[in-house]
Amino acid sequence: MSTDGQPHILAIGGGTFVPDDRYGYAPSPLLRYALDLTGQDRPRICFLTTALGDGAEYVAKGYAAFSQLDAEVSHLALFPMPNIADMRAHLLAQDLVYVFGGSVANLLALWRLHGLDDILREAWEAGVVLSGQSAGALCWHVGGNTDSYGPQLQPLTDGLGFLPYSCGVHYDSDPQRRPLLQRLVGEGVLPSGYAADEAVALHYVGTEFVQAVSYRKEGAAYRVEPDAPGTAKESLVSPRLLASL
Repeated sequence: MSTDGQPHILAIGGGTFVPDDRYGYAPSPLLRYALDLTGQDRPRICFLTTALGDGAEYVAKGYAAFSQLDAEVSHLALFPMPNIADMRAHLLAQDLVYVFGGSVANLLALWRLHGLDDILREAWEAGVVLSGQSAGALCWHVGGNTDSYGPQLQPLTDGLGFLPYSCGVHYDSDPQRRPLLQRLVGEGVLPSGYAADEAVALHYVGTEFVQAVSYRKEGAAYRVEPDAPGTAKESLVSPRLLASL
């Protein structure tokens, strides 16, 4: 559970893991920040690779990366059937739930089919820290934009809505992201929200945005709001710089 018992979400624009010669991937300071929010010396972490179809290689990479932390690690898969009999009990017993990126549209459909949307809301309200990158960041919001349907980004408007905002991820690495999010917010298709560059995360307590954090000096976050009719404006949110590895 979180240090203060309040609901925390850490939505990561990209860069949860960094390349590692030995393990393939190593946890970045963003993931260590998420762990710190739990307040536990040896937190219980459950990761979900639903957005990647629960492929064995991705589950293996997850364990290889999380095994480098002093934590009790498990995973929840939905293919070909749930690997955990009582998903609610398992997730409510965690300190941190981490969601990998991939197809957010498929993730949302499968979570709703299996009732995970309600279980995750209950876990969040009980103080389990929720985190994730890309699709695993976007899913907690009202919506954003996604490549779930193909290389040309499309609007996503049916996120879980735990957070009443739009969300932009990979904001400085994918040239389609920024103009589409601005248009969707400006036209009222999506509500005002926040966006994160690579290596930047958005930290919410309850439904309040409290700060952005990053381990890259060039990384930035933004508040995106409607401006003149049909347009949006951005306000820079300078992240708190985390200690690098």
